[in-house]
Amino acid sequence: MKQAGFFDGDERLARLSGLGDQLEAFSRTVDFEAFRPDLEKALAYSDGSKGGRPPFDPVLMFKILVIQTLNNLSDDRTEYLINDRLSFMRFLGLALSDRVPDAKTVWLFRERLTQAGAIENLFARFDATLRNAGYLPMSGQILDATLVAAPRQRNSNAEKTDLREGRIPQNWQDKPAKLSHKDRHARWTLKFTKAKRQEDGTLPITDAAASDGARLREGLLDKTNTASGVWADTAYRSKANEDFIDRHGFVSKIHRKKPHLKPMPRHIQRSNAGKSVIRSRVEHVFADQKSQTGLFVRTVGITRATIRIGLANIVYNMRRFLFLERLNASA
Repeated sequence: MKQAGFFDGDERLARLSGLGDQLEAFSRTVDFEAFRPDLEKALAYSDGSKGGRPPFDPVLMFKILVIQTLNNLSDDRTEYLINDRLSFMRFLGLALSDRVPDAKTVWLFRERLTQAGAIENLFARFDATLRNAGYLPMSGQILDATLVAAPRQRNSNAEKTDLREGRIPQNWQDKPAKLSHKDRHARWTLKFTKAKRQEDGTLPITDAAASDGARLREGLLDKTNTASGVWADTAYRSKANEDFIDRHGFVSKIHRKKPHLKPMPRHIQRSNAGKSVIRSRVEHVFADQKSQTGLFVRTVGITRATIRIGLANIVYNMRRFLFLERLNASA
């Protein structure tokens, strides 16, 4: 057996680069240090004057969440693969002799971000990075929602009634272990007849019972977008929404509904077909997230689901940013 040489590690990393290491491309393209101020504010670590082992660098930990999201990994699997893969260690700036965060540390870091409600600021931070790089929203905006599966709860009818009315079921209140494993925010929808969470096209997260159309008037429209068109499917078509869009200076491109008990007029069919060509692009985003990152909510509660889905959105934007930068470089 050949004895390991001093440069063998460098040669293996060079080979990984030649094979197209996605994480290395992330390191070259994304300025992860830009997230540091928001991470430090959310984590509010002490100054270390009381002693104890210092926490891991917050940017390193955030990059671990990026790895986890890209590869749809559990915390335990994340710990194992960071120790196992050279590409992961290079992305994190870790040497073989460095201490690697364990699964519990990864969970605690994500939990602190969750409790601090940090995901919206982190999402906005990268959105600002995209704008500063010249990627401005100038072609209108497309609204849609997707359903993200959550674990099946198997609650009784009485428990479901309590949850719908905002109460904790009586037989859960003296069982903290059971309560910690019960998701009081997930709701059912008829689609696929499974418990789902709902995700809009940007970041807002709701339960699956929430109406798509009502969300339009709750801050989904981006007033900084330089084009006025708003594309969406018929779930968003209502007089209240049309008035809201017009009042805020936008132009509705929302699909029109079929008249009740009447055939769809040909001119509306043609109009809807033209809108579908544009509107379908947002569905590609959801499809990409679910196929590439295996988007599934393993956590309990809408607060934790928000950071899980929010991270998926951030990572999608990072991948898209990488694609656009490569496209511009080859032009």
